[in-house]
Amino acid sequence: MKQSRLMKERIRRVTLLFKELGYNIESEEYDEDAYTAGFHRAATPGGFIYIDRECRFLELAYTFLFSARLGAFLRAQMSILQDICYEFGCYYVVRTEGEDIIFTIHSKLYYAGLNYFSLKETLRDLTTAVQAVEEQVGILFDPDIEGSNYEGS
Repeated sequence: MKQSRLMKERIRRVTLLFKELGYNIESEEYDEDAYTAGFHRAATPGGFIYIDRECRFLELAYTFLFSARLGAFLRAQMSILQDICYEFGCYYVVRTEGEDIIFTIHSKLYYAGLNYFSLKETLRDLTTAVQAVEEQVGILFDPDIEGSNYEGS
């Protein structure tokens, strides 16, 4: 599939900025309309990059995966988790898939304002929100343990 010049430039610009900030990019998937990739850096939560040809925003996301057994606990924590996300300029999506509860924190950055410093600040806010949610729900991640949520899931 052929990508437009706009998509190629967005992908090039975003991946270059992530690399300049010390992040590794992996699991890249793209077609003519969308690009997704994972990103991570040692000792910090990673996440996912979403670039959509029709959207004027770079979207970043981090996903938590919880067992359905934690449903009542998560419902009781939801207003606090919402406050955490909003405090750092993020929004969240909660959905169920089979026996799992998927809680994803999102952040967006307008391409017209995308530069090294704006991406650095946006990633700092997203990382801080993720760490605050981890604290609130009592999750302690170890980046040296395989399967930990530190690199996104």
